[in-house]
Amino acid sequence: RSFHAARPALSNFHPIAQHRDTNENTEETFFDFTEDYKQAGIIPLLDLAQRQAGGWLPLAAMNKVAKVLDVPPIKVYEVATFYTMFNRTKVGKYFIQLCGTTPCMLCGSEEIKKTIEDHLGIKEGGSTADGLFTLREVECMGSCANAPMV
Repeated sequence: RSFHAARPALSNFHPIAQHRDTNENTEETFFDFTEDYKQAGIIPLLDLAQRQAGGWLPLAAMNKVAKVLDVPPIKVYEVATFYTMFNRTKVGKYFIQLCGTTPCMLCGSEEIKKTIEDHLGIKEGGSTADGLFTLREVECMGSCANAPMV
């Protein structure tokens, strides 16, 4: 016996039903990507490459992204070196990122960093000998109200 008497409403935003052609939405409706679309694919493809490489981006992966998108490799390197979400060296299975900006420093991030370094026997930017832990200080993690962020 079902407790749901009403049918779920179909949304125009997330249509569940099969597509129905309209005058402005058919298989023949003109669409083409602009030339700028190639650069827009850099971040998602770098993310995919990093996941496939085990959490870091080898040079070969960055070059492959450039080739797939048909952009100069320097465009890919610029993105990979700008964002802290991309790791250009191997990181441990447990990748500890600690915010090092002023709000977090004022709330104790330096003491947390020292405690982690002492406990794991590594310095910031380093990994444990067994490769399990990596500690890296990063820029703002976007949650200053909850500082310090780890």
